[in-house]
Amino acid sequence: MTSHLQQLQAISHPLAGSAASDDQLFEQIGNAQFVLIGEASHGTHEFYQERARITQRLIEEKNFSAVVVEADWPDAYRINRYIRAQGHDQNAQAALRDFKRFPRWMWRNDVVLEFVEWLRQYNQQAMQNNKPQAGFYGMDLYSLHRSMEAVIDYLDSVDPEAAQRARTRYSCFDSFGKEPQTYGMATVYGVAEPCEDAVIAQLMELRHQEEALVKNDGLLAEDEHFYAEQNARLAVDAERYYRAMFRGRDNSWNLRDTHMVDTIDALATHQAEQGQPAKIIVWAHNSHLGDARATEVSQRDQVNVGQLMRERHPDHTFIIGFSTYQGEVYAANDWDSPGIVKKVRSGLPDSHEAVLHQVSQQAGVEKLWINLQAQQQKEKPDAVLLSKERLERYIGVIYAPATERWSHYLKTRLDQQYDALIYIDKTHALNPLDRQSSAAVESEQDLPETYPSGE
Repeated sequence: MTSHLQQLQAISHPLAGSAASDDQLFEQIGNAQFVLIGEASHGTHEFYQERARITQRLIEEKNFSAVVVEADWPDAYRINRYIRAQGHDQNAQAALRDFKRFPRWMWRNDVVLEFVEWLRQYNQQAMQNNKPQAGFYGMDLYSLHRSMEAVIDYLDSVDPEAAQRARTRYSCFDSFGKEPQTYGMATVYGVAEPCEDAVIAQLMELRHQEEALVKNDGLLAEDEHFYAEQNARLAVDAERYYRAMFRGRDNSWNLRDTHMVDTIDALATHQAEQGQPAKIIVWAHNSHLGDARATEVSQRDQVNVGQLMRERHPDHTFIIGFSTYQGEVYAANDWDSPGIVKKVRSGLPDSHEAVLHQVSQQAGVEKLWINLQAQQQKEKPDAVLLSKERLERYIGVIYAPATERWSHYLKTRLDQQYDALIYIDKTHALNPLDRQSSAAVESEQDLPETYPSGE
């Protein structure tokens, strides 16, 4: 084990949070067009902080023009308007108000708040210097009803007759209420006919009318039409997704991640057509961005954003993952429950987290990054500790330490999942803007005695 740890240290570098300590990582990123930056949980302060810091430098130094996040398209577009000084919001706090769906803390937290204000300031300077501005976009598909409303609102402003046609088509969903799951269940089990034809027809009409609707009104009109068209496409994919939910988890997962990648590609095409550099940063969980082919989910034919981006853009995609050994996380006990600060248990024995903890201890550093691309290209000694299939921890918006092995670990080959991995030995909970609970940090006594030993 000692010699293997020494080999692993050959591709490990301290990450001190300064420009000098980042230089090797940015050199490795090179001229990548798409940089995917993950997170090992949805509630860890350091993951958000480091991701924002890296993103700022990519925008400033490598001319990246968009940040695409694991959030709904209309919610994120309100931020996009704010940072471009196009909306009515007076500050970032107001621009973040559309993030109402659980878990609100994913985007309504102090790190994102500060980052959004930074983007606005950056864009103001870019505009003064006649440089391209950077945008902020969502790529998820949970906003079925909000996206249909956004399409109608847009058409009301440019073509009222087309807006009425959209209302008629989208009224297919009216009898199911505001819960898309109700629609999915009713149509899958034959209680009602699907609305698939209606949403597809609306998307096709929007696409065919683009030239007539934007006319000669410039880039802003093109942006607004693009925003509406992506909402219409989201309605098509969401309609399929909610029906797929009742046919199997893997099928719905694949539809969701394919929608995310299609959104990234559509945005890249849109920016290129406007003469902007189509260089995009993606923020999402490791489970979406770490190449699925290097994990056990590939045995179920499950794909994800990282895999699809590498397949579509094999020489232009760079993936950065995150990992931690212990600390805290802001998470819920159950879906739609209040978030609280929860203790993160030490990584299980023989997990990737346990191996990285040893590397961190031997190097005497709290934070480091590992050049997995060098490992893939065999530029360094073979770090067999990362080539071996081991357990890797994934914490989403729910953290269940009592069943951690089965709830939060998958078998993965770390060196094939990412091009680089940022490891932070001990992390802290995210600080949300809206604390739903005043509960103290969950203590060891809150965990049942049957907590698995990992053996």
